[in-house]
Amino acid sequence: MRTTSYVIVWAVIAAIVVVLITLPISLQAHLIAGTIVVASMIVLKFLRPDGVWRLIALGLGTAIVLRYIYWRTTSTLPPVNQIEDFIPAMILYLAELYNIGMLFLSLFVVAMPLPPRKTPPIDPEHAPSVDVFVPSYNEDADLLAMTLSAALAMDYPAGKLNVYLLDDGGTDEKCNSDNFVVASAAKYRRLELQQLCAGLGCTYLTRERNLSAKAGNLNNGIAHSTGDLIVVFDADHAPARSFLTETIGYFGQDPKLFLVQTPHFFINPDPLERNLQTFKYMPSENEMFYGIIQRGLDKWDASFFCGSAAVLRRTALETTGGFAGRSITEDAETALTLHATGWHSVYVDRPLIAGLQPATFASFIGQRSRWAQGMMQILIYHRPLFKTGLSLPQRLCYCSSALFWLFPFARLVFLISPLFYLFFGLEIFTASGAEFFAYILSYMVVNLMMQNYLYGRYRWPWISELYEFIQSVYLLPAVISVLLNPGKPTFKVTAKNESLATRHVSELGKPFFIIFAVLALGVVATWWRVITQPYNADTTFVVGMWNILNLLMAGCALGVVSERPEIRGAGRFAVKRRGEIVIDGRTAPIVTENASVSGVAIRVLSSEFNKLPLGSTASISFETTIDMPRGALPVRVTRVVPDEKGLLLGCRYEASEPIHSRMIADLVFSDAERWSRFQKSRRQNMGVVYGTLRFLRVAIFQTSRGLSYFFKLYRLTPSSRAQAKAAE
Repeated sequence: MRTTSYVIVWAVIAAIVVVLITLPISLQAHLIAGTIVVASMIVLKFLRPDGVWRLIALGLGTAIVLRYIYWRTTSTLPPVNQIEDFIPAMILYLAELYNIGMLFLSLFVVAMPLPPRKTPPIDPEHAPSVDVFVPSYNEDADLLAMTLSAALAMDYPAGKLNVYLLDDGGTDEKCNSDNFVVASAAKYRRLELQQLCAGLGCTYLTRERNLSAKAGNLNNGIAHSTGDLIVVFDADHAPARSFLTETIGYFGQDPKLFLVQTPHFFINPDPLERNLQTFKYMPSENEMFYGIIQRGLDKWDASFFCGSAAVLRRTALETTGGFAGRSITEDAETALTLHATGWHSVYVDRPLIAGLQPATFASFIGQRSRWAQGMMQILIYHRPLFKTGLSLPQRLCYCSSALFWLFPFARLVFLISPLFYLFFGLEIFTASGAEFFAYILSYMVVNLMMQNYLYGRYRWPWISELYEFIQSVYLLPAVISVLLNPGKPTFKVTAKNESLATRHVSELGKPFFIIFAVLALGVVATWWRVITQPYNADTTFVVGMWNILNLLMAGCALGVVSERPEIRGAGRFAVKRRGEIVIDGRTAPIVTENASVSGVAIRVLSSEFNKLPLGSTASISFETTIDMPRGALPVRVTRVVPDEKGLLLGCRYEASEPIHSRMIADLVFSDAERWSRFQKSRRQNMGVVYGTLRFLRVAIFQTSRGLSYFFKLYRLTPSSRAQAKAAE
């Protein structure tokens, strides 16, 4: 009876909405209605941002969006017989429908996400055995030593934890290659990593051949281990000590639980954050996904495996033959397969690992291309909307995650559409300037308000559009290649631990300068049309403003592809540990101030150490959070700063033994709370107005910076350019 009542209520509401959005009203009335809706959403945002009032605000915004769709469909499309106008008009219309469809899917997923979960305890007497897999292909031993050391230090009952390094860079096939260089490198790598694992106390595993990429490597780990649960960490994802205590307890609550996924937290900026210098105060790109979208997916039992920082049940994986390897995104495909067979997942919204993002724009695009191609493969091979075994909400959630990667089509259509009118006079949007202003302005403002409701603390205004823009140029051909040949893409490992020493324009940056130049010509065309066709000035003005918005986005992209040198490879976090330093036989007490994976800042608590030459070698020892053999960590002094508190030293590690890696890992990765604090410090909702003004300021500055990089590069002589390129 209650269900019937709900159906009746929703049917009545839907009927009312349909009537309201199809009412023939004047432009003035539409503007008034849009203003009332925006004002109501602002009031509700400040007074009642949660619960049913949040849904009411989103419902009001949805009504304006639906009104816009109705107007676009019934009043703005050119006649079919005007084929030169109709074809580009329909392409733009379909791109808008895609965007609006993704908005509605987002509303379904994240309108009311699950609140943070309470961590269930682990029974030490009956704790399941855990195998930790660290798959590797071409990562350096130093990087792997950090991750393995951090994994070995996790809190868990003695005898129940085993750590495996799954090395795909030292396979039998590579060691026996006919190519002498490849064979020598593989043999050296295998021996080096075997010695590393023996020194740390973990297990080294490799296999005969590199079949099925990462999925095959993980399945080889399953075949050579016996743990009840499997934990996967990427080679550059070091866990906190509390990782297992925060995740394992959920498996005792639900025998059909196959996955506990945690966020990917990164201690270094991606290319956009580094080149725009926003890492310290703007939420990272991934925080929208891990901070809100995964929680929304979790509400519908659709949070999925993200390849790392996750715990999986061995028996669940065995029912489907291990990790799925048909697509190049084995993580999401594995989750989809297990969800379809009745298994469940849980998402824990706490950063429990610290990883590294791609440092260069080229590596960033390579990583995103793999994700896009893999999700397209899943869309083609598995057809989530019709997947047997999934609930309707799960189908919608997986469709949302896969269809998102079609954004390059829509983003590039929005980029070039105003140019059809400005350059060629094509009427692809039949409306007056007043209608443009009334409908599009209200739609854009409401859209921004709805995004702010959904993602305000996790994504600043216009930043999603910028991330999509900088990816679209290269993701569009990548997605098209999969649609034409789904089996063509192959798994490519994302470059790790890269460094940048010089200022330069990315090797992938040239298309953005071309786009900027074309859009700048669009500004000239706007001025020319206003002068020569004053009777169309209102329409030309609106289309010109659209082109200028694109120009600002393209200008901001110039800053993204203008690579700044990376002074420090990873972020430093405050770490307070007492210890001592030994330099030239002299000993003094110290306190660590902050630390990263490459170095540590220490304060010397002795007046005798009032001056030290740069480059001095020293050794430090400090308190550790776990019992480990006593040792001293060798360092080199790279910075000396005297102040009123004494002497502050900047030091770079010079690790040479496994115990050194364990000490560094304990210093840097043991405490997850410092990552949570840093994350929370960036999650500030600046609002639509201030966020838009800030974006405009950033765009103008980055345009000038990008152009300065470009002109500096091309002012060089050909020989100088060759030398600069070689230096890079």
